[in-house]
Amino acid sequence: MKRAALGALASLLVSFAFAEPVIYDQQADPVVFNKDESIKKLRPFVVDKKEYPFKSNWFKKDGVFMHYIDEGEGVPVVLTHGNPDWSFLNRKIIKSLSKDARVIAFDLPGFGFSDTPKGYNFTLKEHIEWVNALIYDHLKLDKYILVVQDWGGPIGLSIAVNNPDSIKGLVISNTWAWKATGALEEFSLMMKTPKMEKLVLENNHFVTGLMLGIINEESKNNKAVTDAYKMPFPTPESRIPTLVFPRQITDAAPLLEELESKLPLLADKPVEFIFGQKDPWFGSEENIKKWRSYYPNANLQILSNINHYAQEDAPDSFVFAIKRIINE
Repeated sequence: MKRAALGALASLLVSFAFAEPVIYDQQADPVVFNKDESIKKLRPFVVDKKEYPFKSNWFKKDGVFMHYIDEGEGVPVVLTHGNPDWSFLNRKIIKSLSKDARVIAFDLPGFGFSDTPKGYNFTLKEHIEWVNALIYDHLKLDKYILVVQDWGGPIGLSIAVNNPDSIKGLVISNTWAWKATGALEEFSLMMKTPKMEKLVLENNHFVTGLMLGIINEESKNNKAVTDAYKMPFPTPESRIPTLVFPRQITDAAPLLEELESKLPLLADKPVEFIFGQKDPWFGSEENIKKWRSYYPNANLQILSNINHYAQEDAPDSFVFAIKRIINE
């Protein structure tokens, strides 16, 4: 990320700060909307069922529920997510792709509809453990296509490099898998300052000031969409995971270095790249070049008008890439 872009992001985060903490009136959806009708667990907030029409599935581990969507039949496709979003980010891909494949999209602990385990610190290591348990202990997937973006990259690829025989193919978009340097490292350090902590926790600014500031205009002006991204974080305490993630960019350096050392284990897999050129973190030629050094035979889509949250802005690019792997 260029330093000018880093400065612009900082300005975006602080431009609409409020004097008092912003709190939302989060109320559970009164309608049980689960695929397994014997499970009576309610969603913690209401989401527009036209935007997100899927029935919920729940993975219970140590008394804690992890939410996921499981739609369609055929080749399993696991869609990850990062910060500060949840499986809602992948809704357009699910709607289109579930006609041709089994599409699975989860919510990390503390995100979306998922619970937060007691004593959970929202670290990369903990997230890896939960997603690994979902994929192998609960869903018992054998061969699947993995789709990663943002923190879905370090999380999903950490699982993939340790289970390469399970991977049918990879779609990699707007992410990284190595120790952060330069402006990405500076962004992480900036997010450790008291000023940024206050903005993120009190004003939900990772959602309202950053994510909603860079997604496409149609989504940005759709209240059903913006509410779906804001409502998982109704209070300062609930926003802690959105603060921890950018800090983990530097705090999780040893795990990221280990991940990078194992990336060659996936070199024989079909790989599809999707990068938004407007992404201030990962759309640079330098980042794309580094990815291509590991997977030189990958197909590459560079989307000139797309920013960081590519699943929101260009879902058809993902469907195209995934279908290409399915049809190989």
